[in-house]
Amino acid sequence: MRTFQGVVVSNAMNKTIIVRVDRVKMNPKYRKQYTVSRRYHVHDENNKYRSGDKVTFVECRPLSKTKRWRVVEAISHKP
Repeated sequence: MRTFQGVVVSNAMNKTIIVRVDRVKMNPKYRKQYTVSRRYHVHDENNKYRSGDKVTFVECRPLSKTKRWRVVEAISHKP
């Protein structure tokens, strides 16, 4: 089961949050590091996560056309 950590960027939908996962890649020729980000639709059953929260999420069965992930826990939670 794949596990990712990322930052919540949107919680406008009901029971769904959008989480941005950043990773650092390196150019093979020039050895320059750059950031690549990807956004995932993640299932949030209780609508408790807000923008700016850092969360851990895992793979699960397809819940909708775009949702294949569910939240496990919050790493840091804004009050």
